[in-house]
Order: sequence, then structure tokens, then C-alpha cells
Amino acid sequence: MPSFLDSIIKILPEVKGPQQKKLPFKEKLKWTFIILLAFYILSAIPLYGLGENALIRFQQLSTILGASFGSIMSLGIGPIVTASIVLQLLVGSGILKYDMASHEGKAKFQGLQNLLSIVFVLFEATIYVIMGGLSPQEGLSPLILIFQLILGGLLVIYMDGVINKWGFGSGISLFIVAGVASQLMIRIFSPLSQSGVWAFGSGQPPVGALLVMVTSLINQDPRGALLAFAGIAATVIIFIFAVYSQAMKVEIPLSFGGIRSIRGHGIRWPLKFIYTSNIPVILIAALLANIQLWARLLENAGKPLLGTFSGNTPSTGIIAWLFPPDLVGSFIRGSFVSIDLAHAFVYSLFLIAGSVVFSIFWVNTAGMDAKSQAKQMMASGLQIPGFRRDERVLERLLNRYIKPLTIMGAIAIGFLAATADVIGALTNGTSILLSVMIIYRLYEDIAQQHMVDMHPALRKMMGE
Repeated sequence: MPSFLDSIIKILPEVKGPQQKKLPFKEKLKWTFIILLAFYILSAIPLYGLGENALIRFQQLSTILGASFGSIMSLGIGPIVTASIVLQLLVGSGILKYDMASHEGKAKFQGLQNLLSIVFVLFEATIYVIMGGLSPQEGLSPLILIFQLILGGLLVIYMDGVINKWGFGSGISLFIVAGVASQLMIRIFSPLSQSGVWAFGSGQPPVGALLVMVTSLINQDPRGALLAFAGIAATVIIFIFAVYSQAMKVEIPLSFGGIRSIRGHGIRWPLKFIYTSNIPVILIAALLANIQLWARLLENAGKPLLGTFSGNTPSTGIIAWLFPPDLVGSFIRGSFVSIDLAHAFVYSLFLIAGSVVFSIFWVNTAGMDAKSQAKQMMASGLQIPGFRRDERVLERLLNRYIKPLTIMGAIAIGFLAATADVIGALTNGTSILLSVMIIYRLYEDIAQQHMVDMHPALRKMMGE
């Protein structure tokens, strides 16, 4: 790393880690709760001087980014995620040379990620305002909005640092789950109407599906009750299948070189069925959001090459085919037509194919391929019992699992996301999958810590 970058990184403020090696459970819980509360409060603070909020149309993208468009948290975790993905690709492809197994290498990587995150905060805050996503009120300087967005972006970076060093999991994961949970609670229990007023007595239906179902039954409206129930049932079904698929894995038995495994005390290297986790579905969802954004910009410019919108819903062109139809809802309403099936098939095929492409790309660039995994095993002194301790042998054996898991896991995650969207779940499939995987990852972190305590030699392999 060039020396001038080292100098910049050294002067950047950072969250200081705890002095003790392991924090008590109550201490971690306290800081996690404080940051979570701060996130919710900041998400409810509107931007001062905000005029038109064009980003409000992209609700799906805001959930993925842990953002609340129009508030001081409009940037969300976008700058951190972008910086992380860029650096992961650069390190995984070998363009940047960092020894991620050493403390010095990890410290340099983290410092560069913080610097790059701040750069993306400055860039995205400026772009959001200059491109008209968040427009200031007439007569107000755009710099006022940009300053507030930068402030919110910096707060997210350092709140993420607090969670990483003092709390449970990571701040990025916590903010995504918080956003998804908030959205689900609103769509299940909210007594407010779409216009934001108290629904009961106003003549407008509430947003919360559970309340809609109850009031529909009271008003003898079976169709309304069935629609609300279908949305709740679809959400629960997708949650169950997402948890089941996330729990599936292949375990490869390992032993340390020259030491035979003792019955009941062998070490196992887990390869998940969803091998690339939530990365493919995040990338394909971001791609869809960008296609919608460009379609809107082209339509506003009088050149609707990708299609047109009716309100906030795509109505014609390519963009309409890449927007999920509500099959169950249209069937209950009696508006179902055969073209809806073709529409759902095209949308599902796009999500599945895109997930496969991004999954293969991520494995080959992020150091998750068989060669990189074999090298990591050899560096940790591990081998598969009964096979010669050779990196090429390990690579051939791992390829039998990693290549099929990369493709099948991507197909499964794309199918689940598409299914959630077309059967009318209360939030989009990407959000459900993200929340399930993040919560499950927290459970795995606890289990991993137990495994590390049982086998201290694994600390080097896991980077602890």
C-alpha cells in the first residue's frame, strides 16, 4: 500500500476495541441494543429542506441497503457494502496483495475499507442530490442536503464499527435485519392507512395484513380476508424454506497432518448448500433496481426504450416483464389471465439465471474456489484423512462439491426469492432471504466460537 494511503488511514478516527479479549454477554447485548435504537431513531429523522424524494419509488433497494430514503439514513449501508465488495474482488483476484491470515494484513484491509467507505459516502451523497434523487426545496442550497447525507453516512460507518467490536455480529447485518423486521411489523400489524392516518374511522383500510384480515371478516368480506391471509401465509412459507435450505450443508472430515483423527473428535469443514450465501441475490436485486432506475430516467427523457410506468408500477416493455406479478392475489381477485404465468416464468428465470451467473463470478473472484480453499487448508495444517497431503489432491476433491454447490445453491436462492415475489409475500423475497441468512449466521457464529474453544488450532484457519 502506498505510504500516503498509510498516512491517511492512520489519521482517520476509528472505534477503539475493548481491552479484554472476550466481552461479557451483557456488555455485548447493551451495545447492540444502543446502536439498534440509534439506527431506528436516525431513520425517523427527516432531511431538513428536502423537496422532492424520487428515491421513495425504490423501496426494495432501500431494504437491501438498510436505508430510509428521505431521512438522515438515506445512504444506509450502501457505501460500506460497495467498499467491501470492491476490496473483496481486488484481494480475491490478486490485484491487491494482503495476507488476510495475519493481523497486519487484516488491519490494513480494514483501514483501507474504512477510507474507501468514506469516499463512497461523499460520492453517493453528492450523486443522490445532484442527480435529483433527493431534491432540495426551492431556494435552498443543495449543500445542506449533501452535508446531512454525509453526516448520516459517517454515523453508519462508526455505528458499524461499534457493533463489530462491542456487539453481536456486524452492523451491516444488524441494520438489514432491522429494516426488514420493521417493514414486516408494519405490513402485519400497522393500524395506519397508506396515507399515514389512523385507518379506523377514516374509511381507509389499514396497512397491517392481520388487521385487514380481522376487519374483513367483521365486515363479511371473505375476499379481502383471503388476500390478507395469503400474504401472511406466503411470508411464513418462504421463511420456513429459507431456514431449511440455509441449514443444509456438506461436511468434509479433516485431520491435522501426521495426526490421526480420534473417534468423536474429528474436525469437519462445512460447505453450505447455499455456498455463496446472500451475495448473488443481493447483486441481482441491485441489478433489477438499477434497470428500473434507468427505465424511469429514459421515460422522463422521452425515450422509453426499456418500457413505461403507470404510477410506480412498470406497465409496458422490458421493465414490465422484470417486475413480479402477484399470481395468488390476481387469482383471488378473479383478474388472473394466462399471460401472468408467462410473466412469472420470465421473472423467475431472470432471477435464477442471474443468481447463477453472479454466484459463479463471486466464487472465482472472492477466493471461494476449490484452489483457494485447498490452499487455506494446507496453510492451516489440515488434510482429508486417507488422502495424500497435496494441494492438487485437495483441489480435485473439493471441486466435486464446490462446483455443484455453487450452481445448485444459486438456483435455490433465486427460486426462493422469485417465488416469494410472485406469490405475494408481505415483503420481497430478497429481504426475507437476507434476514434469514443473517440471523442464521449469528447462530453459526456462536457455534463456531464453541468449535474454536474445543480446537484452539482452528483460530489461525478462521482468522481469529
